[in-house]
Amino acid sequence: MSDKVLICGSIAFDTIAVFEGHFKDHILADSIQSLSVSFFVPSLRKEYGGCAGNIAYNLRLLGGNPLPVGTVGSDASDYVVYMQQLGIDTSLVRVLPDMYTPQCFITTDLDNNQIASFHPGAMLKSAENDISGQEAAWGIVAPDSKDGMFAHATRMHEAGIPFVFDLGQAMPLFAGEDILRMLKMASILCVNEYEASVVCQRTGMDMERLSERLKGLIVTHGADDSVVYEAGKRTEVPVVPAEEVVDPTGCGDAHRAGLLYGLTRGWSIADACKLGNVMGSIKIASRGPQNHRPTRAEIDNILQSRYGLGL
Repeated sequence: MSDKVLICGSIAFDTIAVFEGHFKDHILADSIQSLSVSFFVPSLRKEYGGCAGNIAYNLRLLGGNPLPVGTVGSDASDYVVYMQQLGIDTSLVRVLPDMYTPQCFITTDLDNNQIASFHPGAMLKSAENDISGQEAAWGIVAPDSKDGMFAHATRMHEAGIPFVFDLGQAMPLFAGEDILRMLKMASILCVNEYEASVVCQRTGMDMERLSERLKGLIVTHGADDSVVYEAGKRTEVPVVPAEEVVDPTGCGDAHRAGLLYGLTRGWSIADACKLGNVMGSIKIASRGPQNHRPTRAEIDNILQSRYGLGL
């Protein structure tokens, strides 16, 4: 049986600039209707990101076999080579030469306030990246264009590939009927606490009832314990305290990678979620979504010490 994991989602660049001052001193409320400001940003970094890219990176750290599915522009040649050097199969990363790779431009001040702009670029064509005929043990539909998310979900469902639905940043795109339509195809829904409240509000159903439609449902709670719902029953999964809280960017993606690794090996959802908690705790201690470098042995040690499980 294939151990591949189809990771459908965005592959993007995050360009992050730091303004060594405070926005509130330059953006004045009485002048907001004619806003024209400029910030000097001596600190600048460009990070490899996007949900599919981040999940694939973390799954590869675990020794998994990720197959990212995404659309990028010709400006992503370095990103594609970087993934290949990590041993990631990029055969389903489609390059559109006449478009840019999705990019998020973020300027942050000394109070950690952010001004961000997102350019979807090639992501708008993600539905055209046809995964029909692929074989995989599991898949995930992570944030992407709405059309792309439904296209990938439909193709995996038709192929009999179980998949995780990760609503994440795509939440504003999904009305209640869209969520319920996706849950008819998905095996597992994974959301954070805030997303869970929105899902309940939009569908008119609580987590227990929604879990009865799925193999399982996972709600993460940041620094608190995660909760797994299966057939209406609730199980708390203890959190792994982070050694240091540096940057939460990409923590959810790291968690999904741990979850998928466990699922491909036939673990229970609760045990797979435990590995997800380990991966999230490692990621949050590092700045940027793909700059943490734990060895597989180090991950295994944490998993053993916290939960008595081994990779």
